Amino acid sequence: MPDNTPVVNTVLGPVPADQLGPTEVHASLLSVVPGAEYAPDIAINRAEIFTILRDKLITFHNAGGRTIVDAAGMFHGRSVPLTLPMLENLSSATDVNIIASTGMGPEEMLGGYFLTPQTNPPTPWPAEKFADLFSKEITEGMVVPRLERRAAAGLIVSLATETGMTATDESLLCGAVRAATATGVAVSHTFGADLLVEIDIALDEGIAPERLVVRGVDRRQAPVLEAAARGVYVGIDQAGQGDDTARIALVKELIDAGYTHRIILSSSAIGVAKGHEAPAVEFGSLFTAFIPALRNAGVTDADITQITETNPRDLLAVR
Repeated sequence: MPDNTPVVNTVLGPVPADQLGPTEVHASLLSVVPGAEYAPDIAINRAEIFTILRDKLITFHNAGGRTIVDAAGMFHGRSVPLTLPMLENLSSATDVNIIASTGMGPEEMLGGYFLTPQTNPPTPWPAEKFADLFSKEITEGMVVPRLERRAAAGLIVSLATETGMTATDESLLCGAVRAATATGVAVSHTFGADLLVEIDIALDEGIAPERLVVRGVDRRQAPVLEAAARGVYVGIDQAGQGDDTARIALVKELIDAGYTHRIILSSSAIGVAKGHEAPAVEFGSLFTAFIPALRNAGVTDADITQITETNPRDLLAVR
């Protein structure tokens, strides 16, 4: 491919961004609460997990999906050795592009190593250490615990504590932004208590607004139009979960305000969950349930293509 062709990092290597097709930007293939892989009552049967995920990805492909982003970051599934090789095999077996992510959060889900560095008194990891950690997962490959590095991460995720950002959460977000600006990938941030403040923290770190998506704006009250006005993508990421009436209204409000080019849709579907319950939604529900509902509400095919193909392509392309 020409050197100037934008690409996206997938688990099978770089793919031209214009070949992504309809994309699910926020999902989890294997979601494991950190530490659950060591619990005696939780079985991690890789052959069984592979079969379940393969079947779900085939259904996703049959529904029209072509690319899925595993947005769980470093420790919610990837902490299980050989997860990344499994994702590679799944992509080959299903013809679905799989994009894996680096990053972590919120603070309550971090291990002690990241919370108590060797300082007296203990202080949060500085943003630069997180930036170096995430950058290497993009430039050198994602870590398979205790084994090796594999393909490059295609997205950096950051999550804030829902009741309000902690010092560690802020350090994580700043580190994610620094890694993004150094490597050219985007940041996906699940906001905590104050959407606009957290956007401003990221923008003050120097990230271009179109390289940031803020997730979870459909889960609770948030100033969505003000966020879109800052130039970031707004992630409506529980599409197809339960009653979508309010989500459809939110999409139409953004379109009517001129922000079609700033909408990212996903379902937050989980293929296999260990240590917690998964929402009752399939990867393909975005295309089989939510998109038809948008059409019925008067959203045009051109707007749907912009939201499900063009916006994810522009967000995920390495720049």
